[in-house]
Amino acid sequence: MPDKPSFGQGTARQKSLGYLMFASRWLQVPLYVGLIVAQAVYVWQFAIELWHLIEGVFLHGTQPSDGTSPEAVVMLTVLALIDVVMISNLLIMVIIGGYETFVSRINLDGHPDEPEWLSHVNANVLKVKLATAIVGISSVHLLQTFIRAGEMPNDKIMWQTFIHLAFVVSALGLAWIDRLLSSSPAEHTRSHI
Repeated sequence: MPDKPSFGQGTARQKSLGYLMFASRWLQVPLYVGLIVAQAVYVWQFAIELWHLIEGVFLHGTQPSDGTSPEAVVMLTVLALIDVVMISNLLIMVIIGGYETFVSRINLDGHPDEPEWLSHVNANVLKVKLATAIVGISSVHLLQTFIRAGEMPNDKIMWQTFIHLAFVVSALGLAWIDRLLSSSPAEHTRSHI
């Protein structure tokens, strides 16, 4: 069996092309910085929604003009806050997990705040985590729809339910594929290298 070439072997042309391709991963950094900006926008959105909740309950009393009960308005506002937090969590997973998987190591070894999932993140794990986060976000949206069911057309509720079920099936499929791949002999060999 031929020896595996060491890093940097090959012709100058092969090296240059290989280094260029390898360095191209840094083109993703502005994308991750953009997602950090989006994270800041979600923090601002959360603050606005929280202020509306506080203002509606404590300053003006929650008296909706559309006939919705005050409890339902508070519940819908809290669900909107949960939605913002879940999307923000999704952004964090994509920013940190994507950067660590596709660009460069973050080297947080031993840091007390290192996320537990970061130590074993790879593209498959990241896909499953993202899919389950999307299912959670979809669940919140579907719950909001069910709370407003009286004012929504039935076909809209049906389509949102079907879309949610498609997300659930997709997440289950990704988790199943990840499980199959993690139990394959090739994966075990790679983890021992």
